[in-house]
Amino acid sequence: MRILLVEDQLPLARALRQGLEEEGFAVDTAVDGEEADVKARTTPYDVIILDIMLPKVDGLTLLKRWRQTGITTHVLMLTAKGSTDDKVAGLDSGADDYLSKANLDFNELHARVRALVRRGHQKKDPYIRVRDMTIDTASRGVIRGGKKIPLTPREYALLEFLAFHAGSVVTRTMIWEHLYDEYDENTSNVVDVYIRYLRNKIDKPFDTPLILTKWGEGYMIRGDDPTDDPAAPPPAAAAAAGKVDKAKKK
Repeated sequence: MRILLVEDQLPLARALRQGLEEEGFAVDTAVDGEEADVKARTTPYDVIILDIMLPKVDGLTLLKRWRQTGITTHVLMLTAKGSTDDKVAGLDSGADDYLSKANLDFNELHARVRALVRRGHQKKDPYIRVRDMTIDTASRGVIRGGKKIPLTPREYALLEFLAFHAGSVVTRTMIWEHLYDEYDENTSNVVDVYIRYLRNKIDKPFDTPLILTKWGEGYMIRGDDPTDDPAAPPPAAAAAAGKVDKAKKK
């Protein structure tokens, strides 16, 4: 999932970004309110971590603007201010959660971010279940058919994103926007490469494939409907393929 981290204290920003990336998140950064405003309005972030005390435009003013203009991205306020009044001000401005920098625990921050990501996909349960596969979003563990599936952080991020949209097609553009940050130098075809990696681990050892291709649109993970199979090519393509097979036989 893709996060915007808005923090003007550079040592803390570097530490937070590193920790979030190690958790498998794609992280963009902004060091002042104006830069954060531009990025929040032009990129579909899953979560924004927003400091209150910022140069140019403060966090509370930013958040009020975003909510007034219809930006619904979940926001975690992160600030040196820890009084009850400060928390109330942040939450009343439209924040979804609030953490003080005083004695900041990275594990708690990561857990709160994961909870906001689940909330964004209307998932309260930390476990995502798709047929015989279970994804533990807290530990980032995956089990299918009773077998643990080892995944790299990027493979896991892609699988989790597909699973959040089980039964629905996600385009390559959607995948790219949510899983790759502004600093990533990969080309767009890396999505297809990681789909192949996932299929080798998630589908190849089992009878029923879960990761399906929707021709001309993108990819999806099977939903609950056992008859739903969008992997089949459209009728015109199927007919053309049939003609080619007949020609080969002749």
